[in-house]
Amino acid sequence: MSRRKALVTGGLGVIGRNLIDHMATLDDWEIVAVSRRAPGPDMADKAKFVSCDLSNRKETEERLGDLSDITHLFSCALYGGVDATTTEQNKALLVNTVEVVSQASKSLERVILQEGSKYYGRHLGPFKTPAKESDARAMPPNFYYDQEDFLIAYQEGKNWTWTALRPDAVCGFAIGNPMNLVRSIGVFAAISKELGMPLRYPGELEAYHTIAQITDAGLLARATVWAATSPNAANEPFNVTNGDAFRYADLWPQWAQFFGMEVGNLQRIRTGEMMADKGPIWQRMVKKHGLHPYPFEDLGGWEFFDWNLETTWDIIYDNNKRIQAGFTDVVDTEAMFLRLLGEYRQRKVIP
Repeated sequence: MSRRKALVTGGLGVIGRNLIDHMATLDDWEIVAVSRRAPGPDMADKAKFVSCDLSNRKETEERLGDLSDITHLFSCALYGGVDATTTEQNKALLVNTVEVVSQASKSLERVILQEGSKYYGRHLGPFKTPAKESDARAMPPNFYYDQEDFLIAYQEGKNWTWTALRPDAVCGFAIGNPMNLVRSIGVFAAISKELGMPLRYPGELEAYHTIAQITDAGLLARATVWAATSPNAANEPFNVTNGDAFRYADLWPQWAQFFGMEVGNLQRIRTGEMMADKGPIWQRMVKKHGLHPYPFEDLGGWEFFDWNLETTWDIIYDNNKRIQAGFTDVVDTEAMFLRLLGEYRQRKVIP
């Protein structure tokens, strides 16, 4: 089997990091990762890391312009969080990387773009569900539209192809990224327990009972490698969620049990505001429980946490297209949450 060489942008985010973890277990991949932060020892031996500000064209040319043997480019970098209007910044991340790498490497076979639920207008309110890849777009501005339109137009006449993947609320291990639901659940529950409180749902009452879907980072990593290598995935978008659905009302008691807590009454708060002063409490918990001393600001992702827990409309994707094209994996969401909370505990991030 011929060896492939991947360039992964956003290499320390929840998508990029878990993609690298997966590819590192495969014999036919060499990996170069781009991140602004330096990797920890658990990641440094899995990929060659390059520090680069991809929004800066000159720096991108200097740091990536000599990569003449890249076969697959995985665009996992993100500017900002839940805001869909950061079109200029996010388009630059993709444009600079794709133009520089495609010009440097004549071996390029495919570019994989990671999108998300904002493609369907989730951030604007209720949308058609189950959402299909062929659905009409929502009202712009939306940086996913700008990125995808650029990629389609720029690829025309080239020897390489593209694939766009559309997961939702990707869940996996990562530190420092702003959009991380599981880590936020763990930190919120741990602080609540430290303060002698039950585990109260801080979101909207209606959202507590809304049907939703989510994407396991491991599942997405496997889907991404499939998308990079399958002829069926060329020049197509695909939804990628776990394949089942859940309600927070059913999972909240499970998470309370995981932490040895009682379930409290729902109490609407904005964690982005209420958790702002909890750094000293967390530092006390770090010493008390022997946790890894990550900065408290790297652990929350409270804006994203609030965004998910106040979404009062159904979040359902149609996964038929990717299943019919050949990627058939699914994940049990209830088991996924408990597994990932256990991983954060095992890694000494939460008590």
